[in-house]
Amino acid sequence: MDFINFLIEKNILNESAAKTVSEQLADNGGDLEAALKKAGLTSEQVLKSRSEFLGVPLKEVDNVNVTFDILKYIPEESARHYKIAPISITDGFLEVGMMNPDDLEAKDALNFLSSKTDVPFKIFIISQDSFDKILNVYKGLSGQVNQALDELGDDDNFTKDENILETKQSEDDENTRIIEDAPVTKIVATVLKYAVEGNASDVHIEPMYDKVRVRFRVDGTLNVSLLLPIKVLSAVVARIKILSKMKLDEKRKPQDGRFSTNIDGRRVDFRVSTFPSYYGEKVVMRILDQQKGVKGIDELGLSKRNIELLREAIAKPYGLILISGPTGSGKSTTLYSLLKEVDKDKHNVLSLEDPVEYSVEGVSQSQVRPDIGYTFATGLRTTLRQDPDIIMVGEIRDGETAKLAIQAALTGHLVLSTIHTNTSAGIIPRLIDMGVDPYLIPPTLVLGIAQRLVKKICPNTGEVVKIEGSIKEMMRKQFEDLPEQYRSSIPYTDEFLKIKPNSTCPTGTSGRMAVFEMYEMDKDIEKVILENPVESEIYRAARAKGMITLKEDAIVKAMEKKIPFEEINTL
Repeated sequence: MDFINFLIEKNILNESAAKTVSEQLADNGGDLEAALKKAGLTSEQVLKSRSEFLGVPLKEVDNVNVTFDILKYIPEESARHYKIAPISITDGFLEVGMMNPDDLEAKDALNFLSSKTDVPFKIFIISQDSFDKILNVYKGLSGQVNQALDELGDDDNFTKDENILETKQSEDDENTRIIEDAPVTKIVATVLKYAVEGNASDVHIEPMYDKVRVRFRVDGTLNVSLLLPIKVLSAVVARIKILSKMKLDEKRKPQDGRFSTNIDGRRVDFRVSTFPSYYGEKVVMRILDQQKGVKGIDELGLSKRNIELLREAIAKPYGLILISGPTGSGKSTTLYSLLKEVDKDKHNVLSLEDPVEYSVEGVSQSQVRPDIGYTFATGLRTTLRQDPDIIMVGEIRDGETAKLAIQAALTGHLVLSTIHTNTSAGIIPRLIDMGVDPYLIPPTLVLGIAQRLVKKICPNTGEVVKIEGSIKEMMRKQFEDLPEQYRSSIPYTDEFLKIKPNSTCPTGTSGRMAVFEMYEMDKDIEKVILENPVESEIYRAARAKGMITLKEDAIVKAMEKKIPFEEINTL
């Protein structure tokens, strides 16, 4: 049965009117709704009838409150082309409004988008007015940028416009302010504003064959936020270079810089890096929001045992505290938290960083410059002549820096630093590989730490799931080799929270927290270092003293319903 016969059967349309509608369809290119309206039906009648005919519920979107987090699920281009629009997340399902629920091509596109986000969807039929209202919400980021692109017109030689490259200094503030009077400047300012408001940690501006892709990294995941025409690349990059005080004419090699600006009345720092790629220069900007500031140790998500270990370590007059983990695992955040914890009135605290990310009051912070020979190694030699008590070294990258850090710890200084290894037990073999004599490690290394970042579950969200069978057995075996005195403190449960998005938390997660494993130096670990310093033996000795691994710390946090069950498998 077709829709016209359905209307006849429901006494909404008589035979004569139906014949007229059929004739009009042949004349006006198949616009059924227009033909039905000419026959006397209202838009509301047509919509309700189509909803009943197709078996798809009707959704009224009068007071639409679609957030940008919801819009991420369906790109604007797809929404316009297929006439589909995200509405909200309800009971873990993405509610999608469709103008034509019987459009198979639109359904295929929706299935593809759903497979990428791993969020199931429910379809509703919506009116043209409702669809237009949702499209208007998209015009926050892309709308403002498109308006700026329209102002640019077709001129490809944008960088000749002096306004694009204009920077000003405010009379009472040395921080560069983003001027919003030139089109390209509007594009950059809009991108940065929405990145900060969306809690992004990084902004990627990357050229492709025929477009420029803008992505925001939020909670460790990159999302495409905007597509720009390739013709604006050189102007956008030039604008960012001007702000960052980089060389405009150097496009063949990478450059680094930084700038500060005021967004919504607060200072935000951006650390900028350019990279010459095949289609042009790529720009990555790390967002350092000064308002968020440096976290205290209690805010890191440490267990009671690990907090005690950390506080005991930084209270020591000398020694070496090393934090390991890959790039982006939160090591710098932990280092800053340690600096915040120490008594900066009674101690001379210095730091060597690459680069300086956050300003810590009471700490003399210095940025190393390898291009002029000011490295972590040369900086360490300098700091030792500054009568330091506590020295923070951003990273131990080579044997020279490692040996100098050990010597500094031996001569009465507390040294905090990071090193790239996969586990805390791997720190010691890594130091030995760098040329540090094994007998120097026990008297200097106070604490070995490894960490990773996992996503936090949104407050008052999540679906309670019970684990059983093989998964429950796996959990039990995970702690099997932990001594009983420590195993008894694990908050065992068979109930966990699984990610369940809702309208206030579209992804089901918000923010990240760290998971840790750490051990302190003792006689047993010292014996292993002097006799057989391999990772497995160091782990065994640390385990006997109650060390919880990264995965186990994640399991405990999942048992405490701080993180979703799914995050356990990321470690």
